[in-house]
Amino acid sequence: MSAYAAVKAVHILGLIIWCAGLLVIPTLYRLRSRIPEGTPVHELHRFTRAMYVGVTSPAAFIAVGTGTALIFLGDVFTIWMFLKLAAVGALVVLHIRAGFVILSLFERGRRYASWRQVGTTAATLGVVATILVLVLAKPHIEANVVPYWLREPGSLQSLSEIISPTP
Repeated sequence: MSAYAAVKAVHILGLIIWCAGLLVIPTLYRLRSRIPEGTPVHELHRFTRAMYVGVTSPAAFIAVGTGTALIFLGDVFTIWMFLKLAAVGALVVLHIRAGFVILSLFERGRRYASWRQVGTTAATLGVVATILVLVLAKPHIEANVVPYWLREPGSLQSLSEIISPTP
């Protein structure tokens, strides 16, 4: 097995675990509303934090790290890849949001509405589906759709000189 194939296998495994964790965690939030105060809530909180800190977050780190390595190993600098990276950024935002919810949800009397669970799950599924479509289809996107300063290496430097010229 080549180094590229090994990194890709670890990347896919990390993505599967990360995405699965992001899909399971909102259900754990919803369970919070159904469990009475006391020991069961503390056990659910402990389990939810362990899932987030011990499983989902390391998988996210592995997926992002190996994905970054794959970009350079595979020399993939195409427009669909940059769109995929934007979708991965959205997945990171959902991941961070999950951490903030865990911090506040298990305070006494807090609840998590079912519409939030559905919305969070739908948003996660939408982002994951977008990533899958971009990776599997690798659509050809015309370069003129993207502004030149995103297409040309060093364009941001020349753009900054136009905006604020040095005297």
